[in-house]
Amino acid sequence: MKSCSRRGPEAGKRSNRTMGEARKRKEVKDDGDDSQSVKSVESDTLQLKKRVGLFSGISLIVGTIIGSGIFISPKSVLRNTGAVGPCLVIWAGCGVIGILGALCFAELGTMITKSGGEYPYLMEAFGPIPAFLFSWASVIVTKPSSFAIICLSFAEYASAPFYPGCEPPQVVIKCLAAAAIMSITVVNCLSVKWASYLQNFLTVAKMIIVIIIIVSGIVLLIQGNTQNFENSFEGSSITAGGIGLALYNGLWAYDGWNQLNYITEELKNPYRNLPLAIILGIPLVMACYLLINIAYFTVMTPTELLQSPAVAVTFGDRVLHPAAWLVPLFVAFSTIGSANGSCFTAGRLTYVAGREGHMLKFLSYISVKRLTPLPAIVSYGIIGMIYIIPADINTLINYFSFAVWIFYGLTIAGLIVMRFTKKDMNRPIKVPIVIPILMVLVSAYLVIAPIVDEPEWAYLYCVIFILSGLLIYFPFVHYKVKWAQKITKPITMYVQMLMEVVPAEESKK
Repeated sequence: MKSCSRRGPEAGKRSNRTMGEARKRKEVKDDGDDSQSVKSVESDTLQLKKRVGLFSGISLIVGTIIGSGIFISPKSVLRNTGAVGPCLVIWAGCGVIGILGALCFAELGTMITKSGGEYPYLMEAFGPIPAFLFSWASVIVTKPSSFAIICLSFAEYASAPFYPGCEPPQVVIKCLAAAAIMSITVVNCLSVKWASYLQNFLTVAKMIIVIIIIVSGIVLLIQGNTQNFENSFEGSSITAGGIGLALYNGLWAYDGWNQLNYITEELKNPYRNLPLAIILGIPLVMACYLLINIAYFTVMTPTELLQSPAVAVTFGDRVLHPAAWLVPLFVAFSTIGSANGSCFTAGRLTYVAGREGHMLKFLSYISVKRLTPLPAIVSYGIIGMIYIIPADINTLINYFSFAVWIFYGLTIAGLIVMRFTKKDMNRPIKVPIVIPILMVLVSAYLVIAPIVDEPEWAYLYCVIFILSGLLIYFPFVHYKVKWAQKITKPITMYVQMLMEVVPAEESKK
């Protein structure tokens, strides 16, 4: 009797464990997806951690926006305006557009606190099809191509000091760009903290060259180098198409104003830090851009600026003299910082699209050890490497700008729609309705103006490619054909074993 009483509790515990395991096996079986068999109580609790504070958020905005654009775009903006005065007005106008757009995204980001930028907002406002088309265009084209363009710009400036008087060989540029993509991808895969620390360091480094140029410009202004600002609107050639193209180039330099919305789930106290980072970060960038352009015009006439192969390098040669080598070095820091911020945020878009079932499922998995969206970041780096191969960077930039402003306008239009269709949603930040209406009109202008001014088949091809995502959406996402699942399941299981990743916790509904 005593032995039976001793065995009773042990048998009961074993029975409870067995029943619990049976229930767990039944849940996995009922799920019907072999790739989910690794799910456990531990994996269900894995999610992205809130590790990005206010300073890191400001650094991410400033670090991502100030990249290669301010060192490349001044020529194109001046060419399409024809004079110093309109050129500076365009740069200020681009900053205002960035601030207004970011405020609209701040309302969306605090109303729908999910990472992934435009993706969850389009899903909430218009449903899965526009959200899928955005993820399709962004994951495959716009984000990786932007990543590749920035890294190619880094490679050009980094290699320039070693090839004085001539352009570096394309092989060297592409190898350096590939090395940059690999390095940034590895850092972002290993740790969110390392990526944030790297972003903070590179932001400080790039602000050094920005401060050097700005202070030099102020000193030159005090010394009386103001001749290029006299009658600054004379000779301007302002047309509707020219303004559109000038805004295209200026806004390319400002692109990144919405980057914090891609990592809302990792932002500490997003209701406070998201709008604060926008209000502090973007005006800081706008002030820097205006002062840098003013500094350029203190040492170069408009004609000289247009003839300069690299505006910042020319400025350094004329002002810094023996220390002119600092300019390409710190411009390289600037571009690599922008690339790091782009990788940090775009990897989260791929992660969210995979989590929602709009991309391969394993893209939504998180590293058990690192708590980073490892498969999403690796796939982003691989696609970015592929875009290094084409030599025509300007075409990639045009594709990027045209496509991205279609979705910017559609996302902000979704904000207007949800003001009427989802009135009961909590809105910690609520911008005046005139701001999103104005931004939708600006987006429409930016999409239509280049087509009217210089019609090209490239824009039509871009639209066709975006809409071709429907050929993927209906069979693979909406109807979920069985043969496609049979192909993806082994891939998912292999990625799980290779990268030691598990499915992330589904976002709170």
